[in-house]
Amino acid sequence: MDIDDILREVDPVSYQIPQETRDLQDLTRAWVAERSTPELLPWPSNGLFERINNKIKRQIEKVEEMTGDMDPKTNFALIVIQTELERFKYLVRSFLRTRIAKIDKHLLHYISNDNLRTRMSQIEEAYARRHQLLLHNHYLNSFLGTFPPAMQNLNDTAGNISMIDSPDLDSAVFIRLLKDAEIECHGVDVDGVLTGKEGDIVILRWSDAKGLVERGDAELV
Repeated sequence: MDIDDILREVDPVSYQIPQETRDLQDLTRAWVAERSTPELLPWPSNGLFERINNKIKRQIEKVEEMTGDMDPKTNFALIVIQTELERFKYLVRSFLRTRIAKIDKHLLHYISNDNLRTRMSQIEEAYARRHQLLLHNHYLNSFLGTFPPAMQNLNDTAGNISMIDSPDLDSAVFIRLLKDAEIECHGVDVDGVLTGKEGDIVILRWSDAKGLVERGDAELV
């Protein structure tokens, strides 16, 4: 039995879906999840964006080849291809802009922690480091240079007070349960446990929902 047989046995419905369709579904889920959470989610490590980028390049080449053909059938096919191309490009741009906005907002939070840095792609990490260097140099030239050296750091934690701004993990998110699960909820006055059924849509703190999403028991909506 090879890997194809295993995948077909575990999830016969998904396995029969063409790879390009599955990539679009995965891209859409990643886009929704990234826009829903207050913190940066791990960069997809399954080659999704490499395949998406290759598809976009192929579609652009196909559009260029078909442009100028006066055949009505070709023109209609061209419209369909261009529409699909714009859908992919919109999702990719919005996904990347959302991630960059999170990195910009909590720059030191992500580059100062080894575990959090692994959530970024290589390009994102290079961008974050370059951004932080430029920002620090700007602050030094503007006002930090007049301070004593011990007060020029932007990540000081003296007095048990950190200068590093972190995402609010208690922000509310919506999740859809993919299986029956126990949901631990932490409120202002009281904590509790709810029994959720598959398909239920629940609003709760991201800090409570994170474990469910990471285990695959729920997805963000």
